[in-house]
Amino acid sequence: MFILWSLSTVIVEVPTGVLADRFSRRRLLVAGPLVTGAGFALWTVTPSFPSFAAGFMLWAIGGSLRSGTSQALVYDELAILGRSHEYARLSGAMRAAAAIGVIGGTALAVPLLAWGGYTAAGVASVTACVLCALVSAGLPESGRPGAGGPGQDSSPGADTAELDAPDGWLAVLRGALRHLRDRPIARRLLVLVIALTWVAALDEYLPLLAESFLGGPMSGAATPEAVALLMIVVAAGDICGSLAARRVRDTVMVGPAVGLGASALIAAALWAHPAGVVGVAVAFGVFGWALVVADAALQDRLDSASRATVTSIAGVGEEVVAILAFAGWAAGSVHLGPAALFAIAALPYAVGAGAMTVRASRR
Repeated sequence: MFILWSLSTVIVEVPTGVLADRFSRRRLLVAGPLVTGAGFALWTVTPSFPSFAAGFMLWAIGGSLRSGTSQALVYDELAILGRSHEYARLSGAMRAAAAIGVIGGTALAVPLLAWGGYTAAGVASVTACVLCALVSAGLPESGRPGAGGPGQDSSPGADTAELDAPDGWLAVLRGALRHLRDRPIARRLLVLVIALTWVAALDEYLPLLAESFLGGPMSGAATPEAVALLMIVVAAGDICGSLAARRVRDTVMVGPAVGLGASALIAAALWAHPAGVVGVAVAFGVFGWALVVADAALQDRLDSASRATVTSIAGVGEEVVAILAFAGWAAGSVHLGPAALFAIAALPYAVGAGAMTVRASRR
């Protein structure tokens, strides 16, 4: 199911990014959660394997409509106000708010299930998507180069006629690829953003890691409530890391920080003690901070006319990495437990962080 979800995202990610660079980004942000909510409604009304498969595909489409679109809208609106330097702060706050939402959803799930069962959880999920769409409808959209309409920013290099031509879709995509080809720094930042999602993709398996810290699934200590409590600790670490981007956004620090996070994750996983969840929280906080900083640096080097498309290209890379992570977990879990798999997954970060630190010191 996870691989089907990611494959669907790979197929629609770039087309929806081009769509966001040609039409109203706010409307796409409204449509995205409604499409996702339709998948949740399908799960609620007719829960079955085909329904879950279709629901994951709808979730992928809805997520792709927002992926890249939200970053592009936020950055361009800040740029119009002359405040693009505040993108990292706001992006970190958005990521922290999302993590708080996860904590809230996790905390509400238990009493909600006790009160109304599976149906109540499904209705609540659909309602959350509708509320998200309503909030998105209130976002500002002042315009951008190449989008058409009054009040547009006409920065140099934006060929509006080309974008409005019948083959404008291809023009946007070609412009995005040309931008990455001509700007090596943007290309390297794109690769960094993609690479930082390697361990993040494994967050679906964090409950299994928390369960192993509590003695395994056969242990009486590994109750759903205890696992949920450890998951909240990890989410708190992610929140702190995201908020740290408000104060620290030096890309030179990404290498050493990622090395620290990888070391913390390896040590915590191999310790296999409930207190080790603090190390996992530190690791995910560091990775979250690094992702916000790298994304902000990438957005600083993109043109408005192809911003969402380039960000969606990053999204495709992230989903490919996720598929590799899911497949690696499936193959490795035959022989190894969650702790060993998380430790192995962190090793590439430790090696890569060392290379990044050496490169940065030389430069």
